[in-house]
Amino acid sequence: MQELTTTRHNPFIDPFTSVWGWEIPVYLFLGGLVAGLMIITGYFILKGKHKNPDSIVHYVPFLSIIFLTIGMFTLFLDLNHKLFVWRLYTTFQITSPMSWGSWILLLVYPALIANILIDPPQILINTFNVVSKWSRVINSKESFMNNIGFLNIIFGILLGVYTGVLLSTMGARPLWNSSVLWLLFLVSGLSTAAAFGHMVAKDVDEREFLAKSDNIFLISEFVVIILMLVGLMSSSQAHIQSAQLLLGGPFTAPFWVFVVGMGIIVPLFIQLLAVNHKIKHTPVAPLLVITGGLVLRFVIVYAGQFSHYINAHFQ
Repeated sequence: MQELTTTRHNPFIDPFTSVWGWEIPVYLFLGGLVAGLMIITGYFILKGKHKNPDSIVHYVPFLSIIFLTIGMFTLFLDLNHKLFVWRLYTTFQITSPMSWGSWILLLVYPALIANILIDPPQILINTFNVVSKWSRVINSKESFMNNIGFLNIIFGILLGVYTGVLLSTMGARPLWNSSVLWLLFLVSGLSTAAAFGHMVAKDVDEREFLAKSDNIFLISEFVVIILMLVGLMSSSQAHIQSAQLLLGGPFTAPFWVFVVGMGIIVPLFIQLLAVNHKIKHTPVAPLLVITGGLVLRFVIVYAGQFSHYINAHFQ
């Protein structure tokens, strides 16, 4: 990942140019989405939903691997020294968020693969003869299923938390230096995952459950946003000025219109009507939630790079 001290653009002149480009926000979004999907599918496995052939447990893990691989590829594109990325896996630095993240991302794949082996796609069975054997072994004992469920929940939480911790440990950027940023990204990841599951679910009961769950996640996300802003506004001058980027500053419109308005309030209203059977379930609300989750990462990453203690010092 590029150091924040190297500059492709000058964020003090134009807040909509950034040291980090589109790659990091997309990576954070896809990482959060996969984290949420892992937690949800893990929960469904523990509840025995894998016995239902129409459950998202049978096809979402495969999509999760695709999403995570795309996310890691965007992260790779952002690296300055791409040929040396393998060195991250020759050591483990307990104080380094990047070291934690690298190993978490590596361990997420086996958890997702184990999930896929519950009901592997026919293409994998035809390509690898051993896949059907492993699938039979996994399905032979309920304890194996429960372990897979727990693994997906644990690594999903770690992945979701990491996407926020990666930014919050960078104290030089006041907007990121919030104790609840990790919680915001985790709840947002759960919300986008529930919305995606709601959109692709074949089972009516699962679709209803995911819509209700997403309503809870959306309310929680809004509360965490308010707590983050209150925390920033009650802190140092640098933190206050960083919050003002979202409260009257250049990032106010995209944040409140696309993240809060169209990404939380509008889909929450639509889904409340849907779960109360006032209107039919449609992809409109899930698509708004997913778009809002993506815009949230762009706003937080870009605004965070524009926030700086130097700005506050020379104000």
